[in-house]
Amino acid sequence: MKDLKTIILAAGKGTRFKSDLPKVLHCVAGRPAIDHVLDVAKALGSLRTYVVVGHKANEVRKVIGSRAEVVIQKRLLGTADAVRSCAPHFRQARGTVLVMCGDTPLLDKAVVRRLVQAHHKAKAACTVLSAVLSEPHGYGRIIRDASGSFVAIREEKDASPSEKMVREINTGVYCFDAALLFSSISKIRVNPKKKEFYLTDIIELFLSRHRTVRAVVTEDWTANIGINTRADLALCERICRERILKKLMSCGVTIVDPATTYVEQDVRIGRDTIIYPCSYIHRDVQVGKGCSIGPFARLRPGTRLGAGVAVGNFTEVSRSTLGPGVTMKHFSFLGDARVGAGSNIGCGTVTANYDGKNKNRTVIGPKAFIGSDAVIVAPARIGAGAVLGAGSVLTANRSVPPGGVAVGVPARTIKRVKKNG
Repeated sequence: MKDLKTIILAAGKGTRFKSDLPKVLHCVAGRPAIDHVLDVAKALGSLRTYVVVGHKANEVRKVIGSRAEVVIQKRLLGTADAVRSCAPHFRQARGTVLVMCGDTPLLDKAVVRRLVQAHHKAKAACTVLSAVLSEPHGYGRIIRDASGSFVAIREEKDASPSEKMVREINTGVYCFDAALLFSSISKIRVNPKKKEFYLTDIIELFLSRHRTVRAVVTEDWTANIGINTRADLALCERICRERILKKLMSCGVTIVDPATTYVEQDVRIGRDTIIYPCSYIHRDVQVGKGCSIGPFARLRPGTRLGAGVAVGNFTEVSRSTLGPGVTMKHFSFLGDARVGAGSNIGCGTVTANYDGKNKNRTVIGPKAFIGSDAVIVAPARIGAGAVLGAGSVLTANRSVPPGGVAVGVPARTIKRVKKNG
C-alpha cells in the first residue's frame, strides 16, 4: 500500500504472563507471536516497519533481525510514549502509519488491509479497528454518541458503569495520518491513575480539533486477542491450528481427527495425504502427495517426505529426506538421514545421529531393507538394495555396499554382490 509505514508495539513486560521470556517471543503455531504481526506488515507492503522494544530488548532484537528497525522505549510509560519514541524516524512525516501490537498473532492481513483502505477512503486523521464481543471485560470500549459517531476510547479502568456495558471494543490496531499523529502526540497528557500516556487519548484530541476519526468494526473477533496470559496463548494456538487444518483440508488433505492433529505454520502437504490422530507436524516440513502420517507420528523441522511415504505409529523424523514410497511404520527414529525411494525402515530402527558434539548424517540408498530393531550409528552409509539384518548395530563410519547384507553387533557384511566383469 502506498506510503504505508508500520509501528509494532512490543515493549511491555507481560507481568501476567509470568515468564522470563518476553511474551512476544512465545510461539504460536511454531513461530514467535511477533513474527505473525511482522507478516501482516510485510503482506500490506509496509515501506518501513519499526518495532518498539523495552523489556529484554536484545532478546526481541535477535528474533526480529533485519526484518524491521528496532526502536528503544527507554521508560515504559504507555502506548502513546511508545509511539512517540518513533518520532525521530518521522521528522518528515507523511502518508499513513499503521500501529499494531506485537502480541496479537491472530491478526489477519485481509482484516488489516480493509482497515487501511477505509482509512484512506475517509481521509481520516485516525481509524481504529474495533470488534464486538459477548464478553468485553478487560478491553477498552468504543464510545459513540447518540448518532452513532465515534467519540472516544475508554479504558475499562476509567469507564463508567454504563460505558462498561458497551460490547464494542478497541482491538489496538490503528491507522493514522502520519503528519497529524506526530504533530499531536506530544499533546497527550499523562493518565493520573496509571501515570502513563495512553495512545487512545489521541481520539478526543483529534475530535477537539475537528479532525475526522473512524472506528471500523471487524467480524473477526480474534483480531483483539493478545497473549496476556498462558490461557490466551493456548487459545491463540488452538485457533491458529484450526485455521491451518481447515486450509489443508480444503486443499485435499484428509485430517482424520482435527482435534488431535497439530500442524504448525510453514508446512506443505500434498493432496490425498492422510494424517491420523495424535500426529504433530512442525514448521518447515514438506510432505508429498498420497502419504500416510500417524497415528502418533512426529515430523520435525527440515523433514521432507516424497510421494507415497508411510510414516506410522510412534515414529519421529527430523531433518531427514525420505524418497517416494519409503515405509517406516512402527516405533522408529530417523534424524539427519537421507533415505532412497522404496526403502523399508523396520520396526524399532534408530539412527544414532548425535555423538555428544555433532549431528551426523546417515545415507540409505533406494530399495534398501532395514530390519527390525536395527541401530545405525552415524555417520554411516547403506547402499542401494542393501539389507541390514534385524537387531544389528552398524557402527560409525561403516557402510554396507549396494546389494550387500550386513548382520550382527557390530554389523559385518556377510554377502557382497559381485560386480560384472
